[in-house]
Amino acid sequence: MFYIRKSEQRGKANFGWLQSLHSFSFGRYYDASHMGISVLRVINDDFVAPAQGFDTHGHRDMEIISYVTSGALKHKDSRGNEHIVAHGEIQLMSAGSGIQHSEYNASHTEPVSFLQIWIKPNVLGQVPSYQQQQVIQKGALTLLVSPSGQDNSLMIKQDMTLSRLVLVDKEEIELNTANRLGYLHIISGSLNINTNQFVAGDAIGFNPNQSINILSIGTLEALWFDLPLE
Repeated sequence: MFYIRKSEQRGKANFGWLQSLHSFSFGRYYDASHMGISVLRVINDDFVAPAQGFDTHGHRDMEIISYVTSGALKHKDSRGNEHIVAHGEIQLMSAGSGIQHSEYNASHTEPVSFLQIWIKPNVLGQVPSYQQQQVIQKGALTLLVSPSGQDNSLMIKQDMTLSRLVLVDKEEIELNTANRLGYLHIISGSLNINTNQFVAGDAIGFNPNQSINILSIGTLEALWFDLPLE
């Protein structure tokens, strides 16, 4: 392990309609020791009130992933895409040369929570694009995003992958970084790595050539990032 980000130490923003926890520096929150890992620039844990959301705004040259953990998110953009992203679904918007979009809670009665993830692309000025699909778990570790779109994953413009890790109570798994960097963000549940316990909202970064033995405590859901050394 080379980096530990505890849930309670994350940056906080409260705008009434939006409550957000920032794993890395974002918006009004800045911490020089938490600027991202490799090409991973943003993980925001966002909670949006019913019928509220982000008004139309612009992005360019960023790969933006939304992973909905409860409720449903309404997406609309300047490329004509208009979709509902429900709990258990993932979307990837490649901002490319520039795109305008809005994101709103699709419900007038229930809140929505989602992880907003930004990845720096390895090509600039591309035509913007949009992808979305339901997450179908295939074993403990399910590929969600990759540069080639393998195994029906969403295709990203970067040499990285994102996978969903799901374990039942006391289940074990070994993850390996080879000559890459690893980053594990816990969504729900908790786990042990050696004698260290981590809980929901915690994240751990790993150096190259590490074998990571994970033991779940209760039902675990986490996101595993395989990242270039950059």
